[in-house]
Amino acid sequence: MNKQDKRDHLYMRMARTWAENSYCVRRKVGALLVKDKMIISDGYNGTPSGFENICEENNVSKPYVLHAEANAITKVARSGNSSDGATLYVTASPCMECSKLIIQSGIKRVVYGEKYRLMDGVDLLERAGIQVDYMPDEQTATLKE
Repeated sequence: MNKQDKRDHLYMRMARTWAENSYCVRRKVGALLVKDKMIISDGYNGTPSGFENICEENNVSKPYVLHAEANAITKVARSGNSSDGATLYVTASPCMECSKLIIQSGIKRVVYGEKYRLMDGVDLLERAGIQVDYMPDEQTATLKE
């Protein structure tokens, strides 16, 4: 396993750990934004700042719940850092809306760990020329250092 593969596994494990911060019940998603071997942002799915930490109502996600990718991208934007050329590690494949944000933010690569039922976001990323890599949980869980 080369150095980049080892880093990919490490960052995916970290994204999965970060997902545990989510208050969402149905699905916990975590994301890390990495540039030049440094984590420049992180995010998990949840409600906007200042809102109650309840993501679902009657087992349906509230319409204003932010996805992990959107939280990481907006967080880096507020910090004054640039996501141009960065890699996004996310525990679930990006949806169409997050994929549009990823494209516009200059992220060059996305590594995801779980296929969501709709893969149109991944298709859009590939169409935009962004490198997309699938790294299922079992690959990360069985990594031997």
